[in-house]
Amino acid sequence: MEDLIIGQTKSGAAPGAPKAGGVPNRSPGGPSGGMIVEGNQKTFMAEVIEASRAVPVLVDFWATWCGPCKQLTPTLEKVVTAAGGRLKLVKIDIDQNRSLVAQLTQLGLPMQSVPTVAAFWQGQIADLFQGALPESDVKRFAEGLLKLAGGQMPSADILAEAKAAVEEGDIEAAGELFSALLQQEPENPDAWGGLIRALLALGQEDQAKQALAQVPPTLAAHAEIAGARAALALAEEGRQAKSQISALQARVAADPADHQARYDYATALNATGQREQAADALLDIVRRDRAWNEDAARLQLLKFFEAWGFDDPATMAARRKLSAILFS
Repeated sequence: MEDLIIGQTKSGAAPGAPKAGGVPNRSPGGPSGGMIVEGNQKTFMAEVIEASRAVPVLVDFWATWCGPCKQLTPTLEKVVTAAGGRLKLVKIDIDQNRSLVAQLTQLGLPMQSVPTVAAFWQGQIADLFQGALPESDVKRFAEGLLKLAGGQMPSADILAEAKAAVEEGDIEAAGELFSALLQQEPENPDAWGGLIRALLALGQEDQAKQALAQVPPTLAAHAEIAGARAALALAEEGRQAKSQISALQARVAADPADHQARYDYATALNATGQREQAADALLDIVRRDRAWNEDAARLQLLKFFEAWGFDDPATMAARRKLSAILFS
């Protein structure tokens, strides 16, 4: 995967960089494929009510004098474009469609302020929100609407495919998929974490460091990023220990009380992918001397869990054993 270097894909663009072209095309014949349109009273039945029997429809009620509308509408367009035809956006200027707004108000749609976004599915209002929400909240709103309709965002499909590739051992394919997902969603923590782990698994440690450095600051504390960061730190620790694994194993065999040797041996085992054995080595230290080196064995074990993922089978097994030791 020589061309899957962070900051450089086959197209030469950064994995998280938006594609050239800027704001999505708003015309029915553009890249939006007719899924982003201007609506009015005459077209409302066809563009919203009837269309919602096939795909969920978001209706953006806005006004030219509304500042928050100018912030929200581009966000809605971005999210709907990312949905790849699974969502439709109809934009309605309330000042140009006062009669329509009055009719909808009589039907119970709250229109006290703009922007108001109403979600239609199967000819009915399914949900709504008011105000200029941040992109993350708009995305969650769209995902909830798609889930109601029995679907999901294309990015969720890509992520599922990438995780399946990891489980099947096709790390290069997984890395390509994580990178492709970042093209669509530069702030997707699962994609960043997956790409960093894929690069590590392929032995591209420097590229993994570059990827970690490019993670948006807003994601720094996310569990996926923390786990990838821990995996990278363990890879660095394990590189030297791995070259000494035979000597460390001999030291542990010669002196079972040599906790430092056992600790380093656990790090080396983890570096070679022997997770269960690595966890057992640290658990043995905790069992023999819980306070050794200021609780270093337990803390290293927690770092393992973070790096492996909390739903990893090795993590779950080791956590049960650790609980049994600590609470015995």
